[in-house]
Amino acid sequence: MTRLILFDIDNTLLYTGGAGGLGMNLAFQEMFGISDGFANIEFSGRTDLYILSEGLRQHGIRGGLEANLKAFLRSYHRHLKRTLKERNGHLQPGFPHLLEALQQRNGVRLGLATGNFSEAAWMKLEHYGIRQYFRDGAFGEESLDRAELVRAGIQRFAGHLSPSDVVVVGDTPHDVSAALANRLIAVGVATGTYTFDQLRDSGADVVFHDFADSQDAAAILAGEA
Repeated sequence: MTRLILFDIDNTLLYTGGAGGLGMNLAFQEMFGISDGFANIEFSGRTDLYILSEGLRQHGIRGGLEANLKAFLRSYHRHLKRTLKERNGHLQPGFPHLLEALQQRNGVRLGLATGNFSEAAWMKLEHYGIRQYFRDGAFGEESLDRAELVRAGIQRFAGHLSPSDVVVVGDTPHDVSAALANRLIAVGVATGTYTFDQLRDSGADVVFHDFADSQDAAAILAGEA
């Protein structure tokens, strides 16, 4: 049996100290002269494509995503390289030990289900020393909607698996709803802005306060407990 476990990044695997949001805001200001251009947009659980689309719409930027995405990505990635170094972030409790424990299990594969643009995702993982645990996944440029993003990732990453063999791990109700929309196993972890109770009430199949007890968490995520 193969079990695929897909992890969100921000506030699930790691905390960047706001480096990603700062980098996006700096890129938006550089391109359009608007400071704090994403102030009225909820970042948590949203895809970067959605966040950028909303920023462009709210400020009436001509051309929308089609005209501005490539230039924005170039600017954002350049700023992110610096902001990751400037902000004090950290891995969340239990990492990288949880990833190591899962990687050692036969039949368990690790992937990503993140709202981050792909290059930004790899930059964050590299910066915090956990890039080597992941090969592929679903990324923020694939859809405005997180459920569609996860669906696309599953088809590419593990199209032969049944939904009951795929676990999505995240810190927001958006992660949970994206998993449930695809009939996958939804696992919430309360290391972000949402509480244990909020994640449970959003419909998560399993909820953790954190992954500090990495061995027990690994057993549960691998379907052994």
